[in-house]
This record gives sequence, C-alpha cells and structure tokens, in this order.
Amino acid sequence: MSVIDIDRFITDGFVKLEAAVPPETADAARALLWRRIGLSPQDPSGWKEPVVWTSDLTGEGPFGQIVRSPRLAEALDGLCGAGGWHPRGSLGMTPVRFPLPPVADDRGWHIDANAPQPDGTYLCSGEPETMLLLTLLSDVGPDDAPTRIRIGSHRDAAAAMAGRVLDPFEAGPLVDAASSHRPSAYATGRAGDMYLVHPFTVHAADEHRGHEPRFMSQAPVPLAEPLTPQGRSALARAIAEEGHLGR
Repeated sequence: MSVIDIDRFITDGFVKLEAAVPPETADAARALLWRRIGLSPQDPSGWKEPVVWTSDLTGEGPFGQIVRSPRLAEALDGLCGAGGWHPRGSLGMTPVRFPLPPVADDRGWHIDANAPQPDGTYLCSGEPETMLLLTLLSDVGPDDAPTRIRIGSHRDAAAAMAGRVLDPFEAGPLVDAASSHRPSAYATGRAGDMYLVHPFTVHAADEHRGHEPRFMSQAPVPLAEPLTPQGRSALARAIAEEGHLGR
C-alpha cells in the first residue's frame, strides 16, 4: 500500500504526505532558519517584514533528514516511477511569512511552469522538468498563510498551454483564467507534513491572518525523463486521462 493516494493525486493535481519526517526534525530545521534570518520567535519586535526569504543549500543536519526521508522517496516513486526523479541535495528556498501588514504583493495564481515544447516535452525556463514539493516546517492552520491550491487545475493549465511556449510569468494570467472556476484547497498540517504538487497545478500564496510565523519550504524535484502525456507515470496520467495535450 502506498504512503499516498495516487488516484487522488491524478484527480486533484496534488497530494498530502503526512508525517514525512517527525515534527522534531522539522522543529530543528526551523530553529536553524530562525538563526539564519537573525530573528527570534520570542521577540516579535524584530519582525519587520511580512515575508523574509531564507534557504538551505547544504543539506546538513535536519535538512538532510528531510530531503532523504524514506516516506518522501516512496511517495515520489509512486508518482514519478522508480528512478523517475532525482534526489535533492538540499531543501532549498523557504519563505517565512509573518502576521504583519502590509500584505505582501506576491499572491498571484501561477504554476512553477513547465512550458510545452514543440516535441511534446516540457521545460521549466530552460531547466530540467520538475514537480513541486512543499514542506511544512511549522504547524500551518487555515489562518497561517497556507498555500492555496486549485483542485484539478493541472488539467486546465495543461489544456490552456497546449501548443504554447511561455515562461512562468507569461503563463500566470493564462492559467489563472483557465482555472478560476476551480475550488481551492489549503496546504495546512503539522510540522513535518509535505505536499507533492503536479507541475501544472495552479497555486498561490495567501495572506497571513494568524499569530505565529509560518515556515514552509518550496523545492523543485527534478524529473529524470521528459514529462509527456504519453508517459506511464502518475504525473503523465494526471494530464492525459481526459484527452488533453493531443491524446
């Protein structure tokens, strides 16, 4: 039995992986990030900006435990196929969202775009194709700026972008309009949970209405082979089963 619901991923364009790592591991990573941004959870007077960006580029300590999570590897094998993805060496970028006005102007609907190429494969701004991994490093409730995800929007985006070569900034308004009828889900959960998001799933940041800073990393997971609607992986079936992209 898989650690995730693969059929749900194909239908919705994302899936939640609960307890990918123990909460203590996420807590340790969050403590390191607090030090990197030079702020303290005990001193709100130092919180000046609604969003502060930080990162892990080392993969050391708790960060390495997160990216090498056996549960994550099993989930990625289920979605991409065994050998269908490249392990990350580090956790990557983490936007820390604080409960402060003014609201950051970075909440537009978008995909972390894999643009269709003439040969039927996809590239992300010239880089290898990727899927999106969201890792909760703090508890995230509905008021804590959870990422908004439009359910089923991966098929809308795939259909809207078929035959077009667009960079992520050009694609944003297009996929927003194509998926505007979709209901939204919210990437909430406990520290240590993850969300695996299809490359074409439309998502956006949200306003922080809570009280505690939200730590959530967002990492691209490189795919080992080009993503095409003719592929056998769950990623491919998710955009092919309703006849999109030339099938």
